[in-house]
Amino acid sequence: MPPPVQPAAGFRAAPWPRRLRWITVALGVVLAFVPLVHAPFGWDAETSRSAALLVLAIAFWATGAIPEHLTALWFMLLAMLFGLAPAGVVFSGFTSPALWLVFSGLVLGLAVDRTGLGGRIAHHMADRFTQHYIVLLAGLVAVGIVLSFLMPSSLGRVALLVPIALSVADHAGLESGSRGRTGVALAAAFGCQIPAFAILTANVPNMILVGSAETVLHLSPSYGEYLLLHFPVLGALKAVLMVGLIAWLFPDRLRPADTNGTPTRTSAWSGHERLLAAVLAVALLLWMTDSINHISPAWVALAAALILMLPGVGVIDSRLFRQGTNFNSLFFVAGVIGFGAVVTHAGLGARLAGWLARILPLAPGHPARDFASLTLVSMVTGVFTTLPGVPAVLTPLAGKMAAASGLPVKSVLMTEVLGFSTALFPYQSAPLVVAMQLAGEPLSAALRLLLALALLSLLVLLPLDYLWWHALGWL
Repeated sequence: MPPPVQPAAGFRAAPWPRRLRWITVALGVVLAFVPLVHAPFGWDAETSRSAALLVLAIAFWATGAIPEHLTALWFMLLAMLFGLAPAGVVFSGFTSPALWLVFSGLVLGLAVDRTGLGGRIAHHMADRFTQHYIVLLAGLVAVGIVLSFLMPSSLGRVALLVPIALSVADHAGLESGSRGRTGVALAAAFGCQIPAFAILTANVPNMILVGSAETVLHLSPSYGEYLLLHFPVLGALKAVLMVGLIAWLFPDRLRPADTNGTPTRTSAWSGHERLLAAVLAVALLLWMTDSINHISPAWVALAAALILMLPGVGVIDSRLFRQGTNFNSLFFVAGVIGFGAVVTHAGLGARLAGWLARILPLAPGHPARDFASLTLVSMVTGVFTTLPGVPAVLTPLAGKMAAASGLPVKSVLMTEVLGFSTALFPYQSAPLVVAMQLAGEPLSAALRLLLALALLSLLVLLPLDYLWWHALGWL
C-alpha cells in the first residue's frame, strides 16, 4: 500500500535576518515612491508608475518578506488597478507555455515518485554518485550539462531531472528540510540552466540573441565558435565553481540506507511504471527533436501529464492530484512572466539600457574597461527585463556600443552572454523558478547561490574570460 500522500512542499522562510529583510523592503518602498511623486529622467507618468511597482516587486521577491506567490498576485492586481498594461499583458503568464510546463512537471514529478520509477532510477544513479556528497552534486550537474547538448529546452530538462534528483536524495538519506536535499535540488536546477548559456541551442536567451543579431545586424555566430568562446569558462569552469559553492553553502553528508551488506533486490516493474517509462521516453524523444517537430516542450509535457491523469489509466487519480499539487507555484510563475511582459510594455528595459550606454566610459584603446562595462550593462538590464529580455533590448544598441568602444560588433554581442548568464535574482530565470517550485525548495536558497556565483564570476571568471577572448583574437 502506498504511503499517505503529503501536500506538496511549500515555501520556507527566507534566511535573511528579520531586521535586514524589512530594511530592504523599506528601501524598496522608498525607491518605489520616488517615481510616483517625481518622474525621473523625463519619463511620463505611466512609465514612472510602472518603475515604482517593479522596484517594489523586486524588493519583496528578493527578501521573501511575504510568500513569493502573494507578491506575484499583488503585483498583477496593482498593475491592473493602476492601468500599467492591458490585462493580456499583465496576465500573460497564464497563457505562457512556461506555466503549463510547471503544471505538467508537478504532475510528472508526482507520477515518478508514486509509481516507484523515480526510486528505481535513483537506485541506479546512487550506485555511481552516492560515494560522497560532492560527487553526487557533481554528477547531477554533469547530467544537466549532457542533457543541455541533447535537449534544446531548459524547462524540459528541469521537468525531467528534478524529480529524479529528489529520488536520488531520498535514496542517499537526505530528508526534506535538510541542507543536503536543498543542495541536490540546486545542483539539478543550476546544472540544467547555468552551463547551458555556453551552448548555443540550449537556452532561450541564446536563441533570441542569434535571432536578433541576424535580423538587426545581419550577423550569425556559428555553433562551433560560440561553444569555443564560451564553454571553457562559462560552461565547464563555472560548473566546477558551482558545485564547490553548493557544497560550501549547503554542507551535508550522505546517509544511505543500511542494507547490512545484503544486495538490494530489484522488484519487478509494475504496469504503472512501464506506462510512465514509455510516456517519458516518447516525451524525451519529442523534446530532443523540437527543432524538427516544432512542438513546444510545454505541450509535450502537458500531453504526457494528461495521459497519466486519465481515469482509465490510474497513475494519478483525483485524490493524488488534489493533495500532491502545489498551486502556489503556478501563481508565482505567472507573476514572474507577467513582470517581464509589463517591463517590455512600459519600455523600461530599453530606456535603462540606453541610459547606461550613454554614461558608460566606453572609449577605443581600453578593451578591458569596455569589456567589463558592456558585461555590466547586460547584467543590470537583466534585473529589470529578466534574462530573455536582455538580447532583445541590447542587440539593437550593439552597433552604437561598438562604435563607442572600438570593439568589433560581434564581440559586443557576445558580451551580452556574459551578462545574462550571471543572474542576480531567481525571478530573472523562469527555469530556475520552475525547478525550485518542482523541488519544493525556497527561492532564498537559489538567491544565496546566485549572489555567490555572481561574485565569483565577476572576480574570477570575468578576468579569465577576458584573457581567453584575447587569446582567441576577439578583443
